[in-house]
Amino acid sequence: MNADRTLSPILNRPLKLAVLISGGGTTLTNFLEKEAAGELKIEIPLVIASRPDCGGVDKAKAAGLRCEVICRRDYKNMNDFSEAIFHLCRSAEVDLVALAGWLSLIHIPDDFQYKVMNIHPALIPAFCGKGYYGHKVHEAVVERGVKVSGCTVHFADNEYDHGPIIGQSAVPVKGTDTPDQVAANVFQSECELYPRMIRLFAAGKIKIIDRRVVIEEQVNHL
Repeated sequence: MNADRTLSPILNRPLKLAVLISGGGTTLTNFLEKEAAGELKIEIPLVIASRPDCGGVDKAKAAGLRCEVICRRDYKNMNDFSEAIFHLCRSAEVDLVALAGWLSLIHIPDDFQYKVMNIHPALIPAFCGKGYYGHKVHEAVVERGVKVSGCTVHFADNEYDHGPIIGQSAVPVKGTDTPDQVAANVFQSECELYPRMIRLFAAGKIKIIDRRVVIEEQVNHL
């Protein structure tokens, strides 16, 4: 990865987004709702699901989106699995890949470095990494008794929840909150944070400086 670079030119058209899902497709639905409301200038030429029975497949098809299923078990190794995914992304000529509840580790090729975003339902580096996904994150948050959780959007690399952090949003956790309540509050925050980070990418405002993400407004004050 290059040390210092602007990641995306300013686009004079909707951002072409590939959305990767493993579950119910709630983040995909949020993207579609934001697009319909004029709050997110995107096209979604491709949805990829990691299994055929996840609820997001039906949601994608109901929205008239192309949805392909690529299962890890159908490939000999992670490299072949990853190449199948990014071959489709290249064919669809997407500008950005959004992991939206995607659970499988993938290898990101050079031409997609800093072009794959993920959202994690906690404040990285807390409650992240292998084994921390979905409801397990919120169960761990409640069990530990932390007072603040939230969500993190970051560029994905070849480790779980490890790439450069783009943005975070904090959510208070009350001592009486259940994991379900924490999950609901965090998801509300996700619904605003993820589209906002995608808008910054599309506007060409995200830079990498010394392997850290810096937003254009912040760069101007350095």
